Amino acid sequence: MHQADLPQLRHDLFDKPDNNKLHGLPLLQHPPKILLLYGSLRTQSFSRLLAEEAARLLQAMGCETRFFNPSGLPLADDAPDTHPKVVELRELCAWSEGMVWSSPERHGAMTGLMKTQIDWIPLTLGAMRPTQGKTLAVMQVSGGSQSFNSVNQMRVLGRWMRMITIPNQSSVAMAYKEFDSNGRMKPSAYYDRVVDVMEELVKFTLLTRSASSYLVDRYSERKEATAFQPSVL
Repeated sequence: MHQADLPQLRHDLFDKPDNNKLHGLPLLQHPPKILLLYGSLRTQSFSRLLAEEAARLLQAMGCETRFFNPSGLPLADDAPDTHPKVVELRELCAWSEGMVWSSPERHGAMTGLMKTQIDWIPLTLGAMRPTQGKTLAVMQVSGGSQSFNSVNQMRVLGRWMRMITIPNQSSVAMAYKEFDSNGRMKPSAYYDRVVDVMEELVKFTLLTRSASSYLVDRYSERKEATAFQPSVL
């Protein structure tokens, strides 16, 4: 197609996707860095136990994992962003290359605690986008029959946060039956699905992290950036 057929386009900023740019970059060799968030502060929190089980699998797959304990995190906008828990959460987000979000379903939705953690993670932080281009896996636990309300909502948020949300997900029904007295998940089809999800998360993280800056390089943002550059006489 001739350039004249696209008069709306800034051709100096147009970048045809290039297979060499996508696959010709040096591969990062360090262990994938995965942050796990959970959505309940109960002593016996099944969303936390599910996240801990996921972390064991991630470590077995060669990842480095970290948790954020949301106890003491204020409601969004109810404290300055210099609050120690907010700073901790944002530093962990900056450290990570991928995330796992694990929430209970409460009143047909993710918990307020889960949403509060996500609300404290900004789309932009200075020149940095804390979540853009990072991978995400979503999981939920339910007290009753299997549901997908929480994972579906977290998928919407993951897309909004410009994350690469993997296709697979985990929803554990009647979670109180799926963990033993030591807090370990029992063998089951639910457990097998968690293995599947973590395996997929690691694969997508390895596939995309070296090229994440290229994957999220956008025409509209390149165009916006030029608007703030002084003209050269």
